Amino acid sequence: MRETFLPFSLPDIGPDERASVLRALDSGWITTGPVTRQFEAEFAHAVGAKHAIAVNSCTAALHLALESVGVKRCSEVITTPYTFAATAEVIRYFGAKPVFVDVDPQTLMLVPALVEQAITATTRAIVPVHLAGLPAPMDELLAVARKNGVAVVEDAAHSFPSKYRGRMIGSLSDLTCFSFYATKTITTAEGGMICTDNSGHAETCRIMALHGISKDAWKRSSGEGSWHYEVVAPGYKYNLTDIASGLGLAQLRRAEQMRQRRMEIADAYTKAFSQMPELQVPSDLSEHQHAWHLYMLRLNLDRLRWDRAKFADELKRHNIGISVHFVPLHLHRYYRQRYGFKPDDFPVSYREYLRELSLPIYSKMSERDVSDVIDAVKNVTASARRAC
Repeated sequence: MRETFLPFSLPDIGPDERASVLRALDSGWITTGPVTRQFEAEFAHAVGAKHAIAVNSCTAALHLALESVGVKRCSEVITTPYTFAATAEVIRYFGAKPVFVDVDPQTLMLVPALVEQAITATTRAIVPVHLAGLPAPMDELLAVARKNGVAVVEDAAHSFPSKYRGRMIGSLSDLTCFSFYATKTITTAEGGMICTDNSGHAETCRIMALHGISKDAWKRSSGEGSWHYEVVAPGYKYNLTDIASGLGLAQLRRAEQMRQRRMEIADAYTKAFSQMPELQVPSDLSEHQHAWHLYMLRLNLDRLRWDRAKFADELKRHNIGISVHFVPLHLHRYYRQRYGFKPDDFPVSYREYLRELSLPIYSKMSERDVSDVIDAVKNVTASARRAC
């Protein structure tokens, strides 16, 4: 058994990140400024988008993106219950209604046919979630959206750098929203990015990210602009700092290296677990590039004496940090009370949640860390195995 606890996630921070942050600190300009503009430009280039707007979280990104496509009070926005709270809470910011549809049992992502059935006259947008770093079925979802005249705003919090049929996530739909939270594939500690090819959406998001001011603070305090500014809308305080962007720039330049390491870990896990009938390894479609933000193992509970909670407790006893992704939104008190949801309203989401368990996967893991996880899972599975 491992002697020290292996955290579920750790950021991969090295000398390049430290140097980049120090340059921002030493510049004398530490809030949103030239480093953030450089980060936006390099990120837009990396995903093949015309515009990138840096913000302080993916939640902020989703909020601004939905506002830019015209979500209002009493609008409907279709999304998945199998996601983190932010995906639906931003819909409620407008007084709009999140409309959940169930997920594919293999990928745990939106089923396009169910999405089309859920569209009504008040549907304004579809929000697919690229779960764990694997892309959602975007061609089919975009076709449904275009047929019905609704926008697509991608929740790509897990999905940099992912590719969908050879195209980077961030270059496919109306707007795409990324997360740079501490656990993500690249991090700015807290942060996010909105990517779009639509200049109007980009301008709206940029203005609304900083109080609805027509000229941002950097331009007013540099040689590019004057002291005068005008508030054109009641905006928000969602801007990303140059300190955070300095960290992001260094991480961005190492993104492919870190993705490769995550892929190696995922491959090792899949090789170890794919022949064990008690376990189901995650989907990894060869036509896509998986970012491997998460490794979502599922337990075949009919072959085990223990439920997921007991299995997870035993892994912790073996000093392996784990998590669960996700408690479906329709199970949470707010959504139960607001909309009267019951667990079986979305039976696939509910069933798969009960058997999902996420293993550590991050580029800082050593080979010993990976083998410790594999050994722990195998040992716990052997102990939990149901007798014939």
